[in-house]
Amino acid sequence: MSAPTKKPAVTEREARQVAEAAREQDWRKPSFAKELFLGRFRLDLIHPHPMPADEDAQRGEEFLAKLRDFCETKIDGARIERDAQIPDETINGLKELGALGMKIDTKYGGLGLTQVYYNKALALVGSANPAVGALLSAHQSIGVPQPLKLFGTQEQKDTFLPRCARTDISAFLLTEPDVGSDPARLATTAVPDGDSYILDGVKLWTTNGVVADLLVVMARVPKSEGHKGGITAFVVESASEGITVENRNAFMGLRGLENGVTRFHQVRVPAANRIGPEGAGLKIALTTLNTGRLSLPAMCVGAGKWCLKIAREWSAAREQWGKPVAFHEAVGSKISFIAATTFALEALLDLSSQMADEDRNDIRIEAALAKLYGSEMAWLMADELVQIRGGRGFETAESLAARGERAVPAEQILRDLRINRIFEGSTEIMHLLIAREAVDAHLSVAGDLIDPEKSLQDKAKAGANAGVFYAKWLPKLVAGPGQLPRSYADFHPAGHIDLSGHLRYVERSARKLARSTFYAMSRWQGRMETKQGFLSRIVDIGAELFAMSAACVRAELLRSTGDHGREAYQLADAFCRQARIRVEELFDRLWTNTDDLDRKVVKGVLGGTYAWLEEGVIDPSGDGAWIADATPGPAKRDNVHRPIR
Repeated sequence: MSAPTKKPAVTEREARQVAEAAREQDWRKPSFAKELFLGRFRLDLIHPHPMPADEDAQRGEEFLAKLRDFCETKIDGARIERDAQIPDETINGLKELGALGMKIDTKYGGLGLTQVYYNKALALVGSANPAVGALLSAHQSIGVPQPLKLFGTQEQKDTFLPRCARTDISAFLLTEPDVGSDPARLATTAVPDGDSYILDGVKLWTTNGVVADLLVVMARVPKSEGHKGGITAFVVESASEGITVENRNAFMGLRGLENGVTRFHQVRVPAANRIGPEGAGLKIALTTLNTGRLSLPAMCVGAGKWCLKIAREWSAAREQWGKPVAFHEAVGSKISFIAATTFALEALLDLSSQMADEDRNDIRIEAALAKLYGSEMAWLMADELVQIRGGRGFETAESLAARGERAVPAEQILRDLRINRIFEGSTEIMHLLIAREAVDAHLSVAGDLIDPEKSLQDKAKAGANAGVFYAKWLPKLVAGPGQLPRSYADFHPAGHIDLSGHLRYVERSARKLARSTFYAMSRWQGRMETKQGFLSRIVDIGAELFAMSAACVRAELLRSTGDHGREAYQLADAFCRQARIRVEELFDRLWTNTDDLDRKVVKGVLGGTYAWLEEGVIDPSGDGAWIADATPGPAKRDNVHRPIR
């Protein structure tokens, strides 16, 4: 058995190649969002709104009723916040309820809920306490159940899924102290040794890791005779000899989160526990996240609903200058934003989830947009709630209760939601990930043109292919149904607000978005990947257009079923009008911005040019390395692993 390898040193290009190789390359199914970025508004892919089967809906509603009762009677959010821990009896109660197996097939002892109802359950639990929602989500959205469902052998499913459905908590271990969104530098190794692998390394921010029974671990297999090597996924028993949970991490929010630092020292893992072939680990991780990411916006929707409830109740009770504060425009505009955005977020989430259940569409971009948009908008809604509450928004629920007022944890939800802009792909990484998928069609036909390592012959061939593609594509971006006043007439029913104009706006804006992307690629070519500010705005425009589309489609669904249709049309109209203002600003900022100047300032900051600006303050930070040492070896700390039985 060879010694563990050192942390790989990789160039920027090598890192990009690793990430690119892990992408799902093919598009075998249609994608509404992909088409949107290409300037094609495919309303037929989302309208009429897909619906769950009656049997799935009945099973889901029955479980939601049981879960609601459990949340109201068995989850003490104030206690979890105070003790910074979810009580064992609460977790055991969730196990008995079957909540660990919401997404696991019934033949393995799970509940077999659809993505739609799984998300509704997470929104409900997350509103009771976000840390409980995070525990359940990390366990089955990215933990052992999901990758095994997609890539596991039948033997692995038979062995592990029944345990995950009822008794065993799982965790997903990818991040390392010096490796975040750059997996090419992954240092944890899995060295082949007979019919096993030997794991060595340190994993950081292992959500559920402190209490987990089973782990999905990403480790690098060295290339050798008979072994392809590469980043590989394994199911690992957390009680294995050589595994130490060295620290339970504490955070700004989600104080009940069982998140730790996990060390592997000479941990033997049977080869039968390898998920997929060697080298497929990153692809497994990214594919798992395609639908796994929908769990995070689900809890953002729950947060939006709660923010709206508190804003409504408080703003009606609180009076200033002779009338409720809600009727003062400065406060009223915030309430309108919360209401309209919550409606749109739920529309976007339910639409993406139902498409995931039907499996007719490729939703990798939709899920990523839902995560990006949900995390950003939920944070803004919580911030507005704190502002509406004023000093009481900044005061803790415990302090409010101590002086005789309603214990509203507004400041807590702001803290709890903040991590969502970082969890499962930070906002910045999500922008780049989505942008890469959004320009995939361009790179497929013209990528060799801008690749400095391609030969002149390759570039000539790419030029010919690009000429054919753009000759057909570009003329279609000039005009479309968005310019016809009677397009999308289904969305202007008698007696209701007209939403058809918003869909025409989406269609026109999608073509404008595609033209802007093409112009940028023509202008910057190989430097396009460095224009992260531009790419982020392109993605944000696409997210707003997707949300507008989802809001209109949901409003029409509710109207056609007689379920709050008039009110839904009003909320969709308000959201679309608010979103259009944001879209126009983003379009302006594509070409009018300070990106070039910002880069110069950054160079000056890092070069010490502005160090004088930092004078006159005290730095209260403690001593220590910026990044903790993660050298493989035996543990030097006590094991704080705490399995729950």
